[in-house]
Order: sequence, then C-alpha cells, then structure tokens
Amino acid sequence: MTDTPCIRHHIKANGIAEVTMSRPDIHNAFDDRLIADMIAAFEALAASQEVRVVVVAGEGKSFSAGADLNWMRRMADYSQADNIADARNLAKLLALIAGFPRPVIARVQGAAFGGGVGLVSACDMAIGADNALFALSEVKLGLIPAVISPFVIRAIGERQASRFMITGERFDAKEACRIGLLHQVVGEHELDSAIDRMATGLLKNGPDAMRECKALIAAVMNRPIDDAVMDDTSARIARVRASAEGREGLEAFLEKRPPSWLGRTGSD
Repeated sequence: MTDTPCIRHHIKANGIAEVTMSRPDIHNAFDDRLIADMIAAFEALAASQEVRVVVVAGEGKSFSAGADLNWMRRMADYSQADNIADARNLAKLLALIAGFPRPVIARVQGAAFGGGVGLVSACDMAIGADNALFALSEVKLGLIPAVISPFVIRAIGERQASRFMITGERFDAKEACRIGLLHQVVGEHELDSAIDRMATGLLKNGPDAMRECKALIAAVMNRPIDDAVMDDTSARIARVRASAEGREGLEAFLEKRPPSWLGRTGSD
C-alpha cells in the first residue's frame, strides 16, 4: 500500500472547504483506504467552526470510476463478516456526507461510475461538466449497488433507479440532469466558476437555517402528511423563529441591513 495521500482537503478563508480525491492515475477509484481517509476528513470538517460549505471533487480526468479492481479482488477472499464490515465503511461515508451539518456540493467531471454515483447522490447539490458520464454498472460484474442504493434512489427516484441499476447502461450529463442526479451541467472549463457561484451564494444564507433545512428534509421525506408531520414541522419553525439566527435574519430584513452571519465564517 502506497503512502501517497488518497485525498486532499483544506478550508479556504471564506469557509468553503474542499475535499478532493487524489488518485487520478486510477480515476479516483474507491478502496478501503480512500474511504477511511474521506471519513476522517468529513469528521474533521464537521467539527470545525470555520466550515460553511464543502465541495467534493476528483483530481484529474474523472470524478470517480467506482471501486478499485484490486480492492474488489481482495474483497472476494474476505470472510462474510469482513465483507460486511468493509461495506459498512462505505455506508458510513455516504451517511456522513448526506447528514453533514453544512451543504455539500459535488463537482463532477469525466467518469462517475458505481460508488461515484453514490457519492454524487449523497451530496446536497451536484454540478457536472458536459463530459461527465455515469453508470451503475455493478450488474455487469454480477454484483449489485447495495450500499449506495438508498442515496441513489433518494436522488433519482425508484423508477429511474430501476432502469439504470438493472440495465447497467451508461448515461451522459444531460440525462443525469434530467433525472435529478445533477442540478446543473456546464462546459468543462466553466465547472470551477459554476461551483464557486453556487458555494459563495450559499454563504449568504443563515448557516443554522441551512442545517435545519437538511434535517427537515430528512425528517419529512416519504412520510404521509398527517398530524404527526404537521406537529413536527410546526414545532421546527417555532423553534427556528425563536432562535438567535432566526431573530437576527428577520430584524436584518426589516432594518434593510446585511445579517450578522455575512461577517462570520461559521455558526454552530
């Protein structure tokens, strides 16, 4: 195993953090070490008071081509218990990203296959270059996209997931945008500026409010609109209205001034 770092991550002065997979020679394919490094990075960023937004990227031509074939060969010889533990680490990473307390944006170019699709799906927003190419090709190897499936189905819906998981066919950035995997498609040379526009735009929003929005979506998704949901959502808005950030946002609007969070790097 090489000592070369699998990822790079840093926090810029404006509170935008970048987590970049750094295995360009193998198209940022996943293995156990890359997954462990990304878990450590997201846990560290979640604990930071500076972070307002996270951008997930892949170095080189591809975002991520899925599982590293050498890793897959090793896994074939693992015991059932070891295979479960290994898969559980990927599930932990995706859950960390989906539940991260700040917005997470995927910056996608080139190949995003298998686990790469799962990673895009776990992010809150995704912008792709027009050369991005996607596939849930596990079935072509006699496998299934089990661990990533909850995140993919949440992103593109059951109907589209049925097609692409069962056929294993490739689809382009335009189709990814149509089905909801990507939110925006831009030219390859425009990708960084599009990411920057979205990330800096998020800095204008209340940090606590964005975190509350993520929790709200997770709480009400796929639930019937019954008394329990109405009670829950009513309690949430009442609590947020009475919060320091909620009061500050309303006062700033009425006083026609910028809210205080535009002058700080984070809020927890």
